[in-house]
Amino acid sequence: MQIRVLGCSGSIAAGSRTTSFLVDDDILIDAGTGVGDLTLDEMARIDHILVTHSHLDHVLAIGLLADSVTRRRQAAQRPPIVVHALPQTIAALRQHVFNGILWPDFTRLPTAAAPVLAFAPLEVGQVLDLGRRRVEVLPAFHTVPAVGYAVLGAGSAARAWVYTGDTGPNPPLWERLRTLPLAALVIETAFRDDEHALAGISRHLCPSELQRELARLERPADVYITHIKPGEVDAVMSEIGAQASPHRIRALVTGERIEIPD
Repeated sequence: MQIRVLGCSGSIAAGSRTTSFLVDDDILIDAGTGVGDLTLDEMARIDHILVTHSHLDHVLAIGLLADSVTRRRQAAQRPPIVVHALPQTIAALRQHVFNGILWPDFTRLPTAAAPVLAFAPLEVGQVLDLGRRRVEVLPAFHTVPAVGYAVLGAGSAARAWVYTGDTGPNPPLWERLRTLPLAALVIETAFRDDEHALAGISRHLCPSELQRELARLERPADVYITHIKPGEVDAVMSEIGAQASPHRIRALVTGERIEIPD
């Protein structure tokens, strides 16, 4: 299984793209601005989009992708791209994005009988079987209803690539991770420690909170930091690096690929 990092920044600037991960060639996890680096052929191969929450930096490209691939998928008689999300997230997308005002409703286009998008609700604890991948929905704690995801290959010895989504301190996540065969953990750290209060209000992590969260992991792990704001990577990673930790921690980089054995 291959994870391609299309975007891992907390906002945009030259070289910074917001969150999106391509799993193999047919699953997107979140759909931030990084989706725009895919070719049309790569976009047209996507069959599933798993959304963590409704914030713009994670959903912006869903409608644009649908618009870009409608003709190609229609010509190939492909089924709708399934957007998997919490019911509250789906409601927000219907009301605020696919409402005919901000963007056309691609769950009814090009026709209501054969749309390019379809919504599928999910819940924490659910396991989705998506071809040769299993995706477990994990709890997250954010300012809007949110989840994370654990992605595993189909083999009995498969290990999990885990993405926390946007989250503040999250004890239920670590309870679940104690029993998952963890291969890699992608976790957000959106603010420096001098913005600790802002991190708490917005339910994100800062380096000191990250240290407390990672202390709940019982074994050393490969940890990738995501969602740092443009221009803040060196400062945030310096604060993280100054902490004693048994884990192998580094910043995630847009464009990198992570291989997880199936």
